[in-house]
Amino acid sequence: MYALVDGNNFYVSCERVFRPSLNGRPVVVLSNNDGCAVARSNEAKALGIPMGAPWFQIQHLQHAAGLVGLSANFTLYGDMSDRMMSLAAGLGPTQEIYSIDESFVGLHGVRGDLVARARQVRSRILRWTGLPTCIGMAPTKTLAKLANHIAKTAERKPGSYPAEHAQVCHLGTLPAQDVDDVLAATAVGEVWGVGPRIAKQLQAVGIHTVLDLARMNPATVRSGWGVVLERTVRELQGQPCMSVDDAPAPKQQIACTRSFGQPVCDLPALVQAVSEFATRAAQKLRQQHSLAAGLLVFVRTSPHRAGPQCSRSVVVPLRLPTDDTLALVQAAAEGMRRMYVPGHAFVKAGVMLLDLLPASVQQGLLALEPADEPPARDRTRLMTAVDAINERYGQGTVHSAATGQAGPPRTWGMRQERLTPQYTTRLADIPVARA
Repeated sequence: MYALVDGNNFYVSCERVFRPSLNGRPVVVLSNNDGCAVARSNEAKALGIPMGAPWFQIQHLQHAAGLVGLSANFTLYGDMSDRMMSLAAGLGPTQEIYSIDESFVGLHGVRGDLVARARQVRSRILRWTGLPTCIGMAPTKTLAKLANHIAKTAERKPGSYPAEHAQVCHLGTLPAQDVDDVLAATAVGEVWGVGPRIAKQLQAVGIHTVLDLARMNPATVRSGWGVVLERTVRELQGQPCMSVDDAPAPKQQIACTRSFGQPVCDLPALVQAVSEFATRAAQKLRQQHSLAAGLLVFVRTSPHRAGPQCSRSVVVPLRLPTDDTLALVQAAAEGMRRMYVPGHAFVKAGVMLLDLLPASVQQGLLALEPADEPPARDRTRLMTAVDAINERYGQGTVHSAATGQAGPPRTWGMRQERLTPQYTTRLADIPVARA
C-alpha cells in the first residue's frame, strides 16, 4: 500500500502562511524573471488563468479582479518543503520525496485505520506548518497518485467526486464497483505518466477515461505505446511495478541555466554568471557523490529581440574527473572566454556537467596523472567545509570571487520585483508580532 502526500497550490500556500491577507484572493507565483505563472491559487484558477500564462497578459487582473502576482521565493519554498516532508514521513516506514511538494510514503506493515492515520498526519502538517495537503492511498504508486488527484478535486470542486474522498482518498478500501465508478469519472489525461500527446492518441482510439485505460490489454499497450505505458496500465490494474525509492538514483548530467534579468553584453558579467552556475552545479555534484569529467557552457541571444543573433556552446574537458568548485569555475570561465562574441545582447547562459562518475573512483584516477605535470590539489576537505558553512548560514556565504557576489550589483541577476521575505531562513526577515 502506498500514499502520496501533496501540498495544495504549494508555492501560493507557502506565501499565505506568512501573509494571511492573501487568503481568499487570487494569487499567482511567477517563474524566473517574473515571466509566467507557475503556481495559482484556487481563486486564480477560477478566473481562468492557465498554468504558464505570461504575466504581461494577466497583469491587468490586478485592478479588475484583485489578482496578486509574486516572484518565486525558492529559498522559502525549499525550507517549508523540508518541514512538510519531515511530518509526512510519520505516515509510514519508507518515504520517497518525489518533488518539492510531493512525497510517496510506503504503508507496508502499518496497521489500523489508514484513513484516520492519514487525516491525523494531514492535520498535524496543517497545524505545525500552515500548509494544506491532500493524501491519496492505493495498492500502487500510480493509483495513489490518482487517488490524490481525486482527493484534491473533491475538495476544490464539491460534487465532482463523493464528498468522503475530499482531502484523503483511499482507493484500497472501496468496493470494486465504486473504484470503477471513480475511474470512469476521471479523464485519461489525469493519469500519472499519460501526457497530452499520448492522451490524444488514446482518445483517438476510444480510450477516454481511466477505466477505459485500465481495461486495456497490457500486451496491446506495449506494442502500441511502449513499456512505460504498459507499466502504467498494470499499475492501474493493481499490479505494483514501482517501489518507493528511499534514495533517488544519481543523475547522469547536472545542469544550471538561467535567463538574465536584462540583456548582457559584457564578457566580465558573462564570466560571473557561468561561474555562479558552475558553483551551484558543483554543489549538486557533491551531494550525489559524483565527479564530472567534462563541462559544457552555452550562451545565447533571444530570437525575439532585434539585433544580431548568436547561440554558441563549447565542451571543456577536465584534466581529471572532479567535484572541485574552483576547478569547475575555472573551466566554465575558460569556455565563456572562448565563445564570447562582442556586440551581442545575450539573454541566457548555462553550465552542464557531463560524463559523471562515482566519487569512489577518485583515488584510482589520481594514479593516472601524467608524471611530467604537477599533481592536482586535493581540495576535498575544503569543499566539505564550504558546503557545511553554506548549509549552515545560507547559499553563497562562502563563494568563489569569480561569481562577483562581493562586488557591485550584478547586472545579470534575475528580475524579482515581487519577491517576499525569506521568513524562515534569514534572521532579518523573521516576522515579529507586536502587541
